Amino acid sequence: MKDSNHKHCLFCQRDEQQVPLVQVDFKGATYWICPQHIPVLIHDPSKLEGFLPGAKELQAG
Repeated sequence: MKDSNHKHCLFCQRDEQQVPLVQVDFKGATYWICPQHIPVLIHDPSKLEGFLPGAKELQAG
């Protein structure tokens, strides 16, 4: 479950004390992702299903 008060990578759950995080705004909500998992968001967003609502419908770039 997403905790809006705690910044952490939506995929690996590492927080801002462990890795740099990039903000992602999607469907009215804010999420965070680390640089290691940005390629997942770009090339295979369906792997984020269960972490990012609607990820299954996103098309790879």
